[in-house]
Amino acid sequence: MAVDSPDLLHGDGLVPTLAELVALRGTAIRPPAPKRGRIGQAGQAPSPLRGRGMEYAESREYVAGDDARHIDWRVTARSGRTHTKLFQAERERVTLIVADTDPALYFGTRTRFKSVQAARVGAVAAWSAQRRGDRIAALRGSLHEAPIPPAGGTRGVLRVLDALGRWYAAPPAEDAGLEHALQQATRVLRPGARLLVLADPLRAAAVPLARWSGLALHHQVDVVLLVDPLELQPPTEALDFLAEQRRVRVDLRSPQVRAHWQDHFATPLQQLQDSLATRRVTAHVMSTDAPSAGWLAPAVREVVA
Repeated sequence: MAVDSPDLLHGDGLVPTLAELVALRGTAIRPPAPKRGRIGQAGQAPSPLRGRGMEYAESREYVAGDDARHIDWRVTARSGRTHTKLFQAERERVTLIVADTDPALYFGTRTRFKSVQAARVGAVAAWSAQRRGDRIAALRGSLHEAPIPPAGGTRGVLRVLDALGRWYAAPPAEDAGLEHALQQATRVLRPGARLLVLADPLRAAAVPLARWSGLALHHQVDVVLLVDPLELQPPTEALDFLAEQRRVRVDLRSPQVRAHWQDHFATPLQQLQDSLATRRVTAHVMSTDAPSAGWLAPAVREVVA
């Protein structure tokens, strides 16, 4: 569906370019300062991410699928409930970007299409991962296209940026959906990885909550939900839409129509955020007119002057 409005984008913002994705390098997060050893050598700082490594981090209640060898017997005996140990992941990590390429993302009324914003957010994440020393990988919901394998350094980032540019240039001819993409992710990720999901809110809401819980069990999971300002703050006037070669008028002056609009866009979005939070998944809502690095924590964001 496209909105028939003078605000419809023309030219810039319709298709992501490799040049703009490369230029987002300056918005990557600053890596943490390395720890110093006794002889003054810089060492690998343990990550706050909870994975399976060598250094004990904390204990939590046992969940089906946890390694029984890591049961914390002391805490289990004290609490009366089975607990398992978590360890700091000190190995070189992988950041995996999962790209939702549903046709609903190739739409926008302000600044850029959702698809372009998705590519830009993915680029910010890739450059940030490179500055942390992670290897970067990417995949989408495809039955035939292989994932972009993990690789480090600038070369690894550029391979991911090239893929994002291709995937978000136009709706792919075949798309098996976000759920299929996340199934692929579970097969390629190792415990302790970082996972960034770029998604349309309705497609993310259709993913079973058990899938999100399973991913968050051993990984740091962030979901960026792409929205358009029109969806969350519609104007108080009539709008014309084009749907399947037909013009449809939506009279947003009507309180009933506005309430229906709210029930379709804003309310499900808030419900999704709440549901993901209970699964230890961090959800970020990104509008098409927002800075592409706006989902990063302000304390670690570096803005280009």
